[in-house]
Amino acid sequence: AVDSNVSSDNLVEIDDVTKVLVKDGRILDIGKNIIKYNAFDTGFFLCSPSIFAAIEKSITLDNDSTLSGGIRILANANAVRALDISGNFWMDLDDENAFRKAQKRILGKLKKFSDGPVSQYLNRPISTRITRFLVKTKITPNQISFFSFLLCLISSVLFLKGGYATLLSGAVLAQIASIIDGCDGEIAKLKYQSTAFGGWFDAVLDRYADAFLLFGLTCHIYFLNDSFLYIIVGFFALIGTFMNSYTADKYDTLMKKRL
Repeated sequence: AVDSNVSSDNLVEIDDVTKVLVKDGRILDIGKNIIKYNAFDTGFFLCSPSIFAAIEKSITLDNDSTLSGGIRILANANAVRALDISGNFWMDLDDENAFRKAQKRILGKLKKFSDGPVSQYLNRPISTRITRFLVKTKITPNQISFFSFLLCLISSVLFLKGGYATLLSGAVLAQIASIIDGCDGEIAKLKYQSTAFGGWFDAVLDRYADAFLLFGLTCHIYFLNDSFLYIIVGFFALIGTFMNSYTADKYDTLMKKRL
């Protein structure tokens, strides 16, 4: 597999990357020091047993025991095809610096196009930093979803207690829960643990969390002002959050059927 996008070499060390010359889908030359090239070797090879004889020949002729040496021998026999994977993410990890660069780029790809301003500029930058730590543990996405839900429950209880101090504490805790809630999906993507059940479980807990938070806020305002109007507004807000989720789910289902 090769990457023909050699004009954007910020993902590779140009002096270290293996370069490839490709023409009409065939590899003509390969090596770190070749002058003429139009692609980079990405490190993916699908080889037949003939590669072993080619490497032995490479050792005999050039004292080169590398895989690239064997591929070069086969390329001279017009026996190597190239698969261009330009546009897909890959990196050559040879040292700690390259590892950190890859880690940063992978975490950056966890952002969603649907992220709003708060998520884009506040939640996501923090959640990806938390995810960088959590991905090294055995914590599962569903456990993170449930922990975020528990934080929302505690936040709603703080809202119910009344007083500005508990209101502020509840608001901060709700924001922390919102940040943590982004980690479950990030962990699921990084660990390839995305499941239909996990998506459903997270969505259900999110709706219950919204309900508890709105209930707590509604009661907090009602206790301060003693007006039934706030109960009505809170009720419609609660209905709205469930309807928004319901209509969005129905819309997604409809679009999938049309596609």
